[in-house]
Amino acid sequence: MYRIDVDRAESIVSFALEGYIRLEEMQRFVEDLRAATDEVAGQAIKIEADLRTFRPASPEAADLIRRVQEYGLRSGVTRVAELVQNQIVALQLNRVASGSGTDKILRRFWQESAARTWLKHGDAELGVALRG
Repeated sequence: MYRIDVDRAESIVSFALEGYIRLEEMQRFVEDLRAATDEVAGQAIKIEADLRTFRPASPEAADLIRRVQEYGLRSGVTRVAELVQNQIVALQLNRVASGSGTDKILRRFWQESAARTWLKHGDAELGVALRG
């Protein structure tokens, strides 16, 4: 299951992936995420990815994630905040982000409030939350 929301005022595309996502559902998610990203095109786009309950994806699904990350970079995504609690998922996402180039603009968080602050203001305003 997934959900996608767009905050046009802040140019933030938020999404959550929950549980194990079948390949067909991942394909729909990627299409919907591209469309959501296009809604705020022309701005400095920020992504908030809630992956706290996401389960490891198949190699095919991971490839779809890599491709949508590459699309995001081409579309103007400047920051990606990931909320992750599962170490296996984190390792898989590290490989995907490295392959797409997203690792250069990505930060991982435990708390949604810290992720939102960083998305809106960058490292200067986040301070202690990045170290903690």
